[in-house]
Amino acid sequence: MVHAFIMIKTAAGKSEGLLAAIRDLERVSEAHIVAGNYDIIAEVDAPEVYDVLESASSGVQALEGVTDTKTYIALD
Repeated sequence: MVHAFIMIKTAAGKSEGLLAAIRDLERVSEAHIVAGNYDIIAEVDAPEVYDVLESASSGVQALEGVTDTKTYIALD
């Protein structure tokens, strides 16, 4: 199992509206609005690294209002 964090930047005023849609994505276990360089952090659990990347590209990045993502794979 691969555990990862997807850092998500959103368009101005879109974070709250996107949070529910991100939480509803198949492999997302948790998502939170945060302060800092990114607006939302999503935790993803998937069988393979490819599945994590697919969640980021086909899932999160496909949502209207998402402007940028960065994915971090947990090593522990």
